[in-house]
Amino acid sequence: METPFSGQPESSSPTSPTSGVTSFDEAATRLERAMFEAKRVLVGQDHMVERLFVTWLARGHCLLEGAPGLAKTLAANTVATIIGGTCKRIQFTPDLVPADVVGTRIYRPSTETFDVELGPVVANVVLADEINRAPAKVQSALLEVMAERQVSIGGRTYQVPAPFIVLATQNPIEHEGVYPLPEAQRDRFLMKVVVGYPNGREEAEIVRRMSVAPPTARQVFAPSELASLQAAADDVFVHDAVLDYAVRLVLATRRPTEHGLGDLDGLIAHGGSPRATLGLVGAARALAMMRRRSYVLPQDIYDVSRDVLRHRVLLSFDAIADGLTPDDVVERVVTRVVAPRVSPGQDGPIVQQTVDAPSAPGASTGLATDDAKAGSRA
Repeated sequence: METPFSGQPESSSPTSPTSGVTSFDEAATRLERAMFEAKRVLVGQDHMVERLFVTWLARGHCLLEGAPGLAKTLAANTVATIIGGTCKRIQFTPDLVPADVVGTRIYRPSTETFDVELGPVVANVVLADEINRAPAKVQSALLEVMAERQVSIGGRTYQVPAPFIVLATQNPIEHEGVYPLPEAQRDRFLMKVVVGYPNGREEAEIVRRMSVAPPTARQVFAPSELASLQAAADDVFVHDAVLDYAVRLVLATRRPTEHGLGDLDGLIAHGGSPRATLGLVGAARALAMMRRRSYVLPQDIYDVSRDVLRHRVLLSFDAIADGLTPDDVVERVVTRVVAPRVSPGQDGPIVQQTVDAPSAPGASTGLATDDAKAGSRA
C-alpha cells in the first residue's frame, strides 16, 4: 500500500529533519528511527515512548501518570524535540489562572486599543506539567483547545498550529494541593499511560547515561511531514470485524451484562463514550503503521485498549468501597470480550473466539486482500 507524502527532498543525514518520505514503508522506517532516537535519551519505558508516538500519529493527547522522577517530563520533551515544531511548557500551579494558559486582552494606552496576547497553548506541542496541581477552572481552559484546536479570546477565535498535541503529566501519590481532573477533561485525552519504576538493570543504565553529560534527542521530522504521516495513519485499513470488536469493547463498559460480564453489573457508574471507540480505532491504526502494517489486526485494538479506556471508566461507590480500580475493571473487559479471528482467506464466515489470556486476543497474522475490501474504513 503506497501513500503519497509531502515534504522536502531526502538528505544524506539519517536524522535530518528535512528528509522527505515517499512511501508507506519509508514512513514506517522513519518512525522506527524516531523511536530509536527517543531511546538514546530514555532508558526503558518502551511502552510509554511507543504510546506517545501513537498519540501524535492519531491526532490525540496523552496523559502520563506516575510517581516523581520517572522521566515523564523528559519523555514529553524528547518526543517534542523529535517531531519538531514549536514546544511550550506550562507548569501548572494552584495560583494559575485561565488567562495564563490561553491568553488575554491587554490594553495599550498608546493606541487606546486592546491587543490580544496569545498564551503558551498556541504551539505544536504543549507540555502541561503536573496538570492536577491547578484548580478545575484552569484545567477547563484546555477543553476548547484540545477538542477544537482553537482558543477564543475577546469574541474572536484563534487557530492553533497543526499538528497540535497536549502532553500532560500528573502525580497520583500526592493528595494535598492537587485537584483531580474532571471527567470531561479526562475524556479529551486519547490515552492515559501509567508509568512504572525501572528494573535494576535499567536503573544502573540510567546512572551511567544520565549522571554525566546526559544525551539529548535530535529532530527527526520536519513540521511539514507530520500531517502527511498522520494522513498515512488514517489510510490504514480497518476490517468490519475489527471495527465491531472495538465497538463491543466500549459497549461492554456501558452494559456489561449484555456482553457476558454480569459480575461487573453495579460496579461501573459510567462507561466509555463514543470518543473511546474513535480513540481505539485511531490508536490501533497508528500502532499498526508503526508495526509496518497497512491494516489493523484485533491484536492492535487489544494492545491499546487499556490505555484508551482506563481513564474513561468511572466506578460506582460499591466498586470503590470494595477496593477496585478502573484498571481492574478494564482488564476484566478486555480479557473477556470476544475477539474476531480474521482469516487471510475470507472465504468463510468470521470465526469468533473468546479471549482466555491477556496476551492472546485471537488475532491472526493477516487480513483479506480482495474480499475484505468490502469492509468499512472506519
